[in-house]
Amino acid sequence: MRVLVSAASRHGSTAEMAAEVATVLGEAGIDAVVLAPDDIHSLDGWDAAVIGSAIYVGHWLAPARDLVERLAAELAERPVWLFSSGPIGDPPSPAEEPEDVAELAELICARGHQIFAGRIDRKQLGLGEKVIMTALRAPEGDFRPWTVIRAWAERIARDLVNERAPEAGAGAVDEAQGGTA
Repeated sequence: MRVLVSAASRHGSTAEMAAEVATVLGEAGIDAVVLAPDDIHSLDGWDAAVIGSAIYVGHWLAPARDLVERLAAELAERPVWLFSSGPIGDPPSPAEEPEDVAELAELICARGHQIFAGRIDRKQLGLGEKVIMTALRAPEGDFRPWTVIRAWAERIARDLVNERAPEAGAGAVDEAQGGTA
């Protein structure tokens, strides 16, 4: 089982989340590889995908949206999960889903979408981002819920392993009866 994990990340926070998802999948015995959205041109050789994006001004970043739209037909043929990173604070705000994710999820028949709180490090922000953060009185800090992210990735791993289990069991029965799997 090979799983593609990809995330659009402006300052690295969402990419770190994607890496953690891949680590958890790997711990479950799944070959998970992290690639940037712009580096993916086909899903040949991939059995499933986890795709995420940072949320800016209520939308996914263009590289993640473009990936889903460009490979929609291939994604629809595989199990796919989506995640977003962006709300900040405690409780995380804003709580609403990004405006474009429901449409993207429907387009590819995604199995689910999870929103995780993000991280704000003002030293990494550009001038425009700093103005927006100041106007919104957004708190600085790392609000990423690592335990929740790991638990979500573990559920994905269980789903994928359970889907493969009947195939392995069927092969064993066929071999016992003298057939081939």
